[in-house]
Amino acid sequence: MNTAKKKKKNTSITHPHYACSLGAAYTVSAIKNAVPIINCGPGCVDQQYFTMSFCNGFQGSVGIGGGDIPGTNSGEKEIVFGGAAKLDKAISGAVKIMNGDLYVVLTGCSPALVGDDVQSVVSRYQKQGIPIVNAEIPGFKGNNIYGHEVVVNSIIEQFVEKNYVKGEKQKNLVNLFFEIPYFNTFWRGDYEEIVRILKNSGFEVNILFGPESQGVKDWLNIPNAAFNLVISPWVGLSTAKLLEEKFDQPYLHIPVIPIGEEETTRFVRKVVEFSGIAKTQSERFIKKEADKYYYYLDHFADFFAEYWFGFPSQFAVVADSAYNLAFTRFLSDQMGLIPVKQIITDNTPEAHKDNIKDIYHNITEGVDVDVQFIEDGYIAEQQIKDTDFGSGTPLIIGSSWERDVAKEKGAVLLEVGTITTEEVVINRSYVGYKGALSLIEQIYSSAVRENP
Repeated sequence: MNTAKKKKKNTSITHPHYACSLGAAYTVSAIKNAVPIINCGPGCVDQQYFTMSFCNGFQGSVGIGGGDIPGTNSGEKEIVFGGAAKLDKAISGAVKIMNGDLYVVLTGCSPALVGDDVQSVVSRYQKQGIPIVNAEIPGFKGNNIYGHEVVVNSIIEQFVEKNYVKGEKQKNLVNLFFEIPYFNTFWRGDYEEIVRILKNSGFEVNILFGPESQGVKDWLNIPNAAFNLVISPWVGLSTAKLLEEKFDQPYLHIPVIPIGEEETTRFVRKVVEFSGIAKTQSERFIKKEADKYYYYLDHFADFFAEYWFGFPSQFAVVADSAYNLAFTRFLSDQMGLIPVKQIITDNTPEAHKDNIKDIYHNITEGVDVDVQFIEDGYIAEQQIKDTDFGSGTPLIIGSSWERDVAKEKGAVLLEVGTITTEEVVINRSYVGYKGALSLIEQIYSSAVRENP
């Protein structure tokens, strides 16, 4: 008889580049006048604040966020005897004290494990006309990206579908499904740049998150848009398919976030062609932006030609799939750098991995990249440590978790994702026409500092 013990698979993750599913509280916080109500144990939301906001560019919080989020603070009593009564009290208090246009109950692990009937509690308030939604997102089911998609889809099914005013589809109106608030460190600036590009190309935009959003008004206008625009490798596709089913809305999926003139111009033309609107305004805008872009790039080229020694020629990216694809495409295709190690950290669903791999295999002409999907930050760090960057200065696009290995490799490190503790981010962006120039500034300013 074989008495050898079967080795237990290690399921722990060191230095994760994401938060628990309850990080979706910040999806709600990013909606103007929306109130998250947390139904879970003590400490859970506090941890998400530090991962998603404070230690991720020190983004801060506005409205109901940070230490202001109401919740049940469930403990042993609620686990043994049920937490419905305490949830009812928390909702009642939040509705009385916090003047929200939308309330979203986010249920975490302990109520889900003991089987609390959260929906029955929430339904009582829905019947009273309170704009409230139930989203069950226990951490054992997924990370904050999973939670984000559940929350967005729950708002559409439980609030938008029941309360929107049906009207004619507006040909130039688009619903934008883009980066995940707070999780994508530069989401506020990125939204501003993409919205600027779309508006100047002839579109009106339903902006669902951030400073330019009208909050619930934009959410209730979702069904009246001509189509849905998903700018992401995979996040947002489930929502687009849901809206196609419920409101007969087509969607355009652009998997790579545009950075730089070439990619952004392709992006604009693709969206305009899909929509069927006139091209006159968008082509005029493209010419104006391209002229400005190359004006600045020409001046940068003068510096680059004179100060070339010590600059990075090979790079690695350790980030979620959206940022990883975007930075890899831009640096390979438009800056001529060589990708040597690309690691995606967001626990991408298996159903989407092959499509993402195909994009990397055709990242730019003559460049074929093998991407790795690694959640464990320690393993990702070891992969970078074992990578040969040649004799030049390496460039690592990553997070604060990669700081030690960057120092060991003598690399230029640009922190772009969860967690980011060495950057203060207000409304910076690295996407579109303007963001690409900021990205070039950041990379080569860092290179100059590292190689005086």
